[in-house]
This record gives sequence, structure tokens and C-alpha cells, in this order.
Amino acid sequence: MTQDEMKKAAAIKALDYVKDDSIVGVGTGSTVNHFIEALATIKDKIQGAVSSSEQSSERLKAHGIEVFDLNSVDVLDVYIDGADEITKHMHMIKGGGAALTREKIVAAVAKEFICIADNSKQVPVLGNFPLPVEVIPMARSYVARELVKLGGDPVYRQGVVTDNGNVILDVYNLDIIDPLTMENNINAIVGVVTNGLFAHRGADTLIIGSPEGAKVILPL
Repeated sequence: MTQDEMKKAAAIKALDYVKDDSIVGVGTGSTVNHFIEALATIKDKIQGAVSSSEQSSERLKAHGIEVFDLNSVDVLDVYIDGADEITKHMHMIKGGGAALTREKIVAAVAKEFICIADNSKQVPVLGNFPLPVEVIPMARSYVARELVKLGGDPVYRQGVVTDNGNVILDVYNLDIIDPLTMENNINAIVGVVTNGLFAHRGADTLIIGSPEGAKVILPL
């Protein structure tokens, strides 16, 4: 089974968590693209979706799925999204697609966060994947200097502007032993919108695509 086939297996399994007549929180990324394809097969059973990016919104609309503004929705039963890295404690690094801020917002509203990923995303310690940090443009250099003080090597992601009009710094060489504290420390830097550590709001359930098919994993 290829990596893409493993992503697809996890995405299809996530349909088990979608309730009839609900509004579904939908994330961003290659695995989520498979989920959107799968969601389209049951679109007549749901009200629609709230999306974490313009890219996903366009995909949902192309499949005839109504996209709601999150401000018009009180609560979401479930949010389905991928991860760049995830540990056994369900702490994640997200934001490789630069949608981390909206992903955090939608995840905060959802009762349940289902992470879908292939088995290459499971790691013992976060930080091998560079940590994305969304930054107000005028604060980019200042934030970079502060991130160096925290032990990281920030690199400006050239040519990328988020859906919120901001920029991304990718922070390399962080061994994130305490994700909760690191998430707080980075978010406390003036000029940071948010960072890609999903520790305070981690996943509730992980669906891993493997050569044997989709496996459901619960946090330790």
C-alpha cells in the first residue's frame, strides 16, 4: 500500500465519526483532500461543513457541500484534520500548509478532534518537522530573534501569505520535550498570531493509515 493509499484509508475511516444532519469541521492538506472526496459520497446526509482554509472551502463547494461561516455555528460535533507529526499523547505539529491559525480555531469549537494521517506521521518526540509560526508581517524579524532565544532556527517561508494575510516562520532544530510549555512560550511573543503546536487542544482520536488498513488509536 502506497503512502497516498494509506492516507485515503484513514480518510475513509473518518466517515464513521460524521453524524447525520451535522455540520462537519474540515481541515486542510493532502490527507484531508481524500476526506473531502469521501465526505462528498454522503453529502446528502449532512448540513455542510466549516473549513479551515480557502483551499478546502473551494474543494468542498466543488463537490456541492455547503460551507458555513464559523461565526454562524455554535458547536461542531467533530473536526477532521491531518498532522505533520503526532505523538502517542496526541500532541501534534500542524501548519505545513500554512493554515494553522484557522485549524486551531475550528478545532477549539469542535467537541471531538479526529486526526487522520499515514503511519509516517507518528513520532516519539515532536520537532523533526519544522514548527510553523504564523507572524504579523512587521514583526517577522523580531519574532525570529525571540525564537532563536528559545533554541530554534527560524526560516522565513518565502512567497507564502496565509489566508489571514500573515507570514510563516518555520522553526528548525527544536526538540519539543514539553509541548504545552513551548506552545505557551511561543504564543506569548508579541507579533505571533499562533504556532503549529497543538498540545493544549490535541487530537481526541487518531486514525492511522497503515499497510494493513486504517487503525483507530486513542490517547494514552
